[in-house]
Amino acid sequence: MPRQTPAQKRKIDKVMHEFKDGDLKSSSGETVKTRDQAIAIALSEAGASKKDD
Repeated sequence: MPRQTPAQKRKIDKVMHEFKDGDLKSSSGETVKTRDQAIAIALSEAGASKKDD
């Protein structure tokens, strides 16, 4: 995975805290129950999951 910018790290931290508090929702409105789902959402929102060319 490419290096993350400070803004991406803050976004990932924010999303993971939401998951730990039980407040993270998926796009369908369901509460996220697995850590793997939360990580995928965090990387997607931060734009860190995009491939660098």
